[in-house]
Amino acid sequence: MKTVLNVIWLILCGFWMFLGYVVAGLVLCITIIGIPFGVAAFRIGIYALWPFGYTVVDRHDSGAPSFVGNVLWLILAGWWLALGHIVTGIALCITLIGIPLGVANFKLIPVSLMPFGKEIVRTDDPFASR
Repeated sequence: MKTVLNVIWLILCGFWMFLGYVVAGLVLCITIIGIPFGVAAFRIGIYALWPFGYTVVDRHDSGAPSFVGNVLWLILAGWWLALGHIVTGIALCITLIGIPLGVANFKLIPVSLMPFGKEIVRTDDPFASR
């Protein structure tokens, strides 16, 4: 079932959201200071491309640098990437078959707003709740 949902996701919105994250990552990688933000954009972009079967967990070893990074991320790219998830989530929830995909879009909003201090893991990973 995960594969079917991922293929439908890829066709309807996953590829376009992935392109948004890639563009954000490339723009953020222009400066040396922005490279960690660009890497975070690429990491979330791959998750946005194929989200079913993966989940986001908090890293317990993150601290103040993650907080500062999240504040800068929110200002630089997070708000408009989250807006993209909101718009596509609402559009997908209009149809009956799109409701699970819309809910998945809404689940991507927290990680698109504050990606530092989080880790993307497989749902069948026994160590996912570290």
